[in-house]
Amino acid sequence: MADPYNAQTPSAALAEPVTPVGAFFVRDHFGIPRTSPRRWRLRLGGAVAAPFDISYVELCAMPGRELDVVLECAGNGRSLMRPRPEGLPWGESAVGCAHFAGVPFRSLAAQARIEPAAVEIVFAGADSGTVHGLRAAFERSLPLAVALHPDTLLVTHMNGEPLAPEHGAPVRLVVPGRYAVADVKWLVEVRAVTEPFAGVFQAEEYVYVASRGTPDGPVTTVRIKSLITAPEPGSALRRSDETAVRGRAWSGGGVPIRRVEVRAEDQCDDSQQGEHLTGEGDAAWHDAVLESPSGPYAWTGWSYAWTPQRPGRYRLLARATDAHGDTQPSRAPWNAHGYGCNPVAAVEVVIV
Repeated sequence: MADPYNAQTPSAALAEPVTPVGAFFVRDHFGIPRTSPRRWRLRLGGAVAAPFDISYVELCAMPGRELDVVLECAGNGRSLMRPRPEGLPWGESAVGCAHFAGVPFRSLAAQARIEPAAVEIVFAGADSGTVHGLRAAFERSLPLAVALHPDTLLVTHMNGEPLAPEHGAPVRLVVPGRYAVADVKWLVEVRAVTEPFAGVFQAEEYVYVASRGTPDGPVTTVRIKSLITAPEPGSALRRSDETAVRGRAWSGGGVPIRRVEVRAEDQCDDSQQGEHLTGEGDAAWHDAVLESPSGPYAWTGWSYAWTPQRPGRYRLLARATDAHGDTQPSRAPWNAHGYGCNPVAAVEVVIV
C-alpha cells in the first residue's frame, strides 16, 4: 500500500446504496498512524471547565447513534476543471455512502462543560507531516453549533464493523453534510478555543481561492451533486431497446434531493455542436424516478428509462436539485485548488 495512500471508489461500488468498506475512497495526507483501541485515549481540553480524557472502552460504553452518511472529498471531480487545478487528479469517484456508528460529540462536551467564551472546537488527528516546510498535525475546527449538533459523531464503527486503519481507526469524526476534510481521522485530541482557528488545514489548505490571491474561506458544506452509475462510459447500446439510466444524488447539510433530471444529447446532431459541453443544448430534460434515501444524510438513488431511436454517439446528462432550490451548474466555478466541483453529471455512450 502506498504511503500516503489515496484511492477512489470503484465505479461498480458506487451503484450500491451502502458502499463496501474495502471499496470506500481513501484520502490520506501523511500516512496511516497505527493506534490500537487498547492504547487509544482522547483528550478533551482547552476552554472547558472540566478537561478529561477517555478510553476507547469508555467511549464505546456511552449512548450511541447510527447514521448513513455520504462522505465526499472536497477535491472530488477536480480533473474536470479547466485549466486543471493543482492537487490529486481525482475523477468523480472520491465519494461513498456508509453506515456509521458512534457517540455524539455533544455528550463529551457536556461532561467537559465548554466555557461561554469558546467559539470553535478543534479536532486533531494522530497523523502529522511537513506542509509548506513546517511540521503540522492534521487539525480542523468546527463552529460551536456544528460541533454540538446531535449528528456530529465520534465514530467507532463503519458498516457494522470496527473502523479499518485507512478509515481512521480506532476513532474518527464524522460531520454529516460537510466535505470529508472535516471528518478528522485517527482522532486523539479535541479542544475548545476562544478565537477562530487558523491552522494550516483551516486557513491555507482546503480553502476556496478563485484566483491565486486571498482565500475566500474554508470548504464547508457539500454542494449539490449527482453521478451516473449506469450505463458505463463507452457502453454500446442497441437502438429501440429500453436502457435504464441510473445514478446517485446528494446535497449538503441534510437537505433532501427533490428532483433529478436526465437528458440525452445526440453528438452527431449539428444543431447541438458546440453546445453539449455546457449542458444547454436543445435536447429536453426529463424527470427521473427518485428512490427513498436511507436517511437524511444518505444519497438518493434515481433512474430514468431511455429508449434511443437512432444510432450514433450520445451524451447522457443528469442534474440534481435539492429542497432549497440549489441545482447543479452546467460548469462548476473554477478555483485554484479544484474544490467543490459539481457540474451536471455526464456519460458518453454509443447506440448501434
